Amino acid sequence: MALTVESWQMVKPGEPFVRATREMDLSALAPDQAVVEVAGCGVCHTDLGFAFDGVRTRHPLPLTLGHEIAGRVIRAGEAVSSLEGRAVVVPAVLPCGECAACRSGRGGVCAKQVFPGNDDHGGFATHVVVPAKGLCPVDEHRLATAKVDLASLAVVADAVTTPYQALVNAELKAGDLAVFVGAGGLGAFGVQLAAALGAHVVALDVDAARLERLSHKAGLLLDAKGEPKAIRKSIQAFAAEQQAPPFGWKIFETSGTRAGQELAFSLLGPAAHLGVVGYTRDAGTFRLSNLMAFDATARGTWGCLPEHYPTVVGMVLGGKVSLDGLIEHRPMSRINETFQQLREHTLKVRPVLVPDFQS
Repeated sequence: MALTVESWQMVKPGEPFVRATREMDLSALAPDQAVVEVAGCGVCHTDLGFAFDGVRTRHPLPLTLGHEIAGRVIRAGEAVSSLEGRAVVVPAVLPCGECAACRSGRGGVCAKQVFPGNDDHGGFATHVVVPAKGLCPVDEHRLATAKVDLASLAVVADAVTTPYQALVNAELKAGDLAVFVGAGGLGAFGVQLAAALGAHVVALDVDAARLERLSHKAGLLLDAKGEPKAIRKSIQAFAAEQQAPPFGWKIFETSGTRAGQELAFSLLGPAAHLGVVGYTRDAGTFRLSNLMAFDATARGTWGCLPEHYPTVVGMVLGGKVSLDGLIEHRPMSRINETFQQLREHTLKVRPVLVPDFQS
C-alpha cells in the first residue's frame, strides 16, 4: 500500500523551499516505526541554520526540514501497533534507548539517535516516518478541555522541552535563583518552567516587549544591553530580597547569540551552573578559569530525553506553561515567507506551520 506524501523541501541552502511529492511504501514500514500525519510543525532557529547559515544536515539534500512535530499516528509497525490512532508529540531527538550512552542517561549523545529534518525527512510535510520508541502520546480528554490544540503542541517537541532538560541538568529546585539570558522562544518557555518549579526567576533580553510578556512569571526583568556589573548587582539585590542563596545561581543562555553567551558567562559566581541552550555559530570570548575560580559548572543541552515529555506536555495542558502570545499558526504554503521573516527578525513569535497542500 502506498501513501502520497507532500512536503516542502530544501534543495540548496539559501534558495526557496520547493514543493515535492513522493510515494511512501507502507508495507516497508519497520516493526518499530510509525507514520505520523502532521498536525503542525514549528520552525526552529536550527532550521534557519540549515536553510541560511551553512549548517549541514546529516541526510543529503534535497531534504524536508522540520523537527518540532505533533500529529497523529496513522500506521504503526507490528511491534508498536498500540500507538496507531494516537495523537502524539514527536521528540526532536529520538535516542535508540539501548546503547551505552542511553543506558547511562546520556541519550543526547546516542550515536543512533534520529533527528527528524536532519537525519531523515522531517515535518514540513503531510506525513513523517519516525522511530516509535520515545513518541509521547497525548491525553485527548485533557487536550479537549485545554486552551491548546494538537498543532500547537508541536513546539513542545523542542522549544519547551529543551529548556526543561536544561533545568533538569541544572538540578533546579524550588527556592533557587534562575537567570535566563534571552526571553525569546526558548527563554520564554524556560522562564515559565522555572517559575512553575518554584524558582526565583530573572529574565534578560534586549527587547522590552519580550520581557513585558513574561512580567507575570519572572520576578525581575532586566535590559540585557546594560553594563554587566550593573546587571549582576541588580540580580544580587533581587536574590537577597527573595532570600535566595547568594551562591549556586542557575544561569541559562537562551538567546543563541554571541553577546548573550558572553553576558551569561560573565554572570557566573560561586558554585553557579551555566546551561547553554541557545545556538550560534559565532565565537565568543570567555575566561574559562572563572569555572575553576568559582567552582562553577557549564553544560550544553542537546534536545530533551523522551522520558521527560509526558511531564512537560502535562504542564502545558494543565496551564502551568502557556503558549498564548508565543506561537502563531500559519499555512505551510507560507514557509518561504516565514523563513525570510524569521531571518530578518520581523516575526516575533514562533510559527507553527500547518499542512495545507489541498489548497
